[in-house]
Amino acid sequence: MNKNYIVKKNRIYPILRKFSQIAVTFVIVILVLLISFIVIRGISNINLDFLWGEYNNTPSIKPAIIGTTILIILTLSIAVPIGIGTSIYLVEYTKKDSKILPFIHVTTETLAGIPSIVYGLFGYLFFVVYLGLGYSLIGGGLTLSIMILPSIISSVEENLLAVPNVYREGSYALGAGKTRTIFRVILPCASRGIVTAVILSTGRIISESAVLLLTVGMVVNKVPNGIFSPGTTLALNVYFFGSHGYPEAGEGTAFILLILIITINFISSSLGKIFYKGIGDHS
Repeated sequence: MNKNYIVKKNRIYPILRKFSQIAVTFVIVILVLLISFIVIRGISNINLDFLWGEYNNTPSIKPAIIGTTILIILTLSIAVPIGIGTSIYLVEYTKKDSKILPFIHVTTETLAGIPSIVYGLFGYLFFVVYLGLGYSLIGGGLTLSIMILPSIISSVEENLLAVPNVYREGSYALGAGKTRTIFRVILPCASRGIVTAVILSTGRIISESAVLLLTVGMVVNKVPNGIFSPGTTLALNVYFFGSHGYPEAGEGTAFILLILIITINFISSSLGKIFYKGIGDHS
């Protein structure tokens, strides 16, 4: 081996290692400062009236909690069945050399890369204006379901592909049909991964604001009467309180939002470790 190459290699590696350590330290410091700032500023503004009181002279996030809950249920009830069904079709019914498979993958990846504000503009023009739904939770839920659909399809497809083929072959050998194999064998094996994908999608729904700003209406002082009425979410409340002279309420809402996001990420990470451990045990 060339001696000059060895000398250069020995000189470059310590530099790269030092740079990596500095980069990691920088990221950790920024993360700690951000979380500390939100916790210190927000926790002092949390009380029962703020969480579940009536929105009179003092701000309350009760309408946002109810609106966020409705949006989560509405969005997942639309996107999850469609996403799982699409993934099952791609993995179990489409041939590997099918020409439609690359097209669907490209389409899914393209939809996943579109900025959320574009989804919001589409939701406003199509659901709010063209279909006449107006500013409503149903309009926001339909738009969010389209936005999270690509990530659900990709995640579920990967988990279905991770199920060993021996399970399918064993099920067929015992006389089970395609449908029975899918629902009794394949989906249970991939259930943890599917749940993880759903939880991560829930986190995106909770933290989304650009889409809902153009579709839901941001009515922060009234509890929504149903899915066809306007409403608000926790993310929208942070924007509203911060821009309308309620900084303390915005800080409290940001603290609640941070706790929810951390909890969701922790749950999804734990389920992911269990899932991959189970796959490794079966391999």
